Amino acid sequence: MAIRQLKRRFSPAPTDKIFTVPNVISMLRIVSIPFITALVMHHHLFASLVVLAASCASDGVDGYIARRYNQVTKLGQLLDPIADRLLIICSMLALAWVGIVPWWVLVLVALREVVLGIQILCLAQFGYGPLPVHFVGKAATAMLMITVPVFIISELGSGRLFNVLHYGGDACAIWGCTLYWIAGFIYIHQGVGLIRQELAARRHGQAGGPAGAKESA
Repeated sequence: MAIRQLKRRFSPAPTDKIFTVPNVISMLRIVSIPFITALVMHHHLFASLVVLAASCASDGVDGYIARRYNQVTKLGQLLDPIADRLLIICSMLALAWVGIVPWWVLVLVALREVVLGIQILCLAQFGYGPLPVHFVGKAATAMLMITVPVFIISELGSGRLFNVLHYGGDACAIWGCTLYWIAGFIYIHQGVGLIRQELAARRHGQAGGPAGAKESA
């Protein structure tokens, strides 16, 4: 019983619908990523900034609609974080390629995604879905989404103001990466805890037989 409660807590049971408004918005955010990347690579920075701003704004819109109108879906729980991460990583990759964003920012962000991707695969072996988003993770994502447009704006002109904006982008990147990894360690701690409890419950059930199963309930 306790294990089932944990699974419900960390893997809520949303609907199986696919074509909901939040899901369509998340899909459009993913579709916008190649356009943002291409615009940055061709140095159309202002146009890329406009598309990026619309994509970032859509992140809050789809979540609000899903909660407000009870349109939380299994697909949406996967699409939304995937869209956010792809938007951040691809934008930073393009900006790093043209020399606007430092490469260390991209490396830190991508490395965390690899680590958490491995954890998601491990949790799936025990029947768990993605862990709920921690508020530190939300803050980190927001900070990184701010970082990208700040760097772009800093390249739209010259002078003291734009130099200050570039330093502001560096500061946002440092804070964003720090929070991103703090959130990553929180997710790792949660995931390891769930796996340990699952393994302990399985060992207890094997040792105690029906009695052990009854005690767990």
